Amino acid sequence: MTNDVQSQPSALEFTGHAGKLAGRRWPSVNPTWIALLCHGYGEHSGRYDAVAERLAADGAAVYALDHAGHGRSDGERVLITDFEDVVDDFARLEWTARAEHPGLPVVLIGHSMGGMIAARYAQRHPDELAAVVLSGPVLGSWAAVDALLGVAEIPDDPIDPQTLSRDPAVGEAYVNDELVWHGPFKRPTVRALATCLETINRSQPISVPALHLHGEDDQLVPAGPSVEAWARLGGRRSEEKLYPGARHEIFNETNKNEVLDDLLSFVRREVAPQG
Repeated sequence: MTNDVQSQPSALEFTGHAGKLAGRRWPSVNPTWIALLCHGYGEHSGRYDAVAERLAADGAAVYALDHAGHGRSDGERVLITDFEDVVDDFARLEWTARAEHPGLPVVLIGHSMGGMIAARYAQRHPDELAAVVLSGPVLGSWAAVDALLGVAEIPDDPIDPQTLSRDPAVGEAYVNDELVWHGPFKRPTVRALATCLETINRSQPISVPALHLHGEDDQLVPAGPSVEAWARLGGRRSEEKLYPGARHEIFNETNKNEVLDDLLSFVRREVAPQG
């Protein structure tokens, strides 16, 4: 069942570990579930408008926030020293969503670094989630982290926009987005990424229904390590699908409708079956 009403986001504000956290909500008429969107490194929740609108049209009350040091939230740009603090920040978003929609099942959807955060969130708060979906997640290991930790000075190399999608308009919009970080990684953030991956690897598998989606041609976060890690972390109630030719941002790929169809089919089957 779909909701034909156009969803316009409204602003939210929280206090997080590094100051103000800027959030967004996209409403849905008579929602049947809650979607929490967890964005990736260097970007912000505003890049997920199209995803949120599709989810809202399918009956989700959608919520997202900009992580500390990202988008419109406070904090030194892209500086994260401990991802456990980011998980704590994200819990504030969940509390708000639950207060506004009591009793609805919650689905956590994380992309890239946000997929890593979502995996850790699911490990720490399994009783709070009905399901989790990871899009191109950083799991297991990330060669980029190992390489950056091995150099004396981190190069000032921005993310190559061509790695994001086969649609050139996605890369162009990314480059021109003033809320996106276009500078280098910061060493404390890289160390925190490595620590979080180690913590996830040695922690329990995800116990809630979980879906891993990844582009086979993802050169930014290659699918191989994530697929290998998913075999250990996904648990008994997990699924996985890879998309041939797709690059990193599968929600912005040329086959994005297929990806979102797969996501929503999973949600309907596992969380909010429609009569």
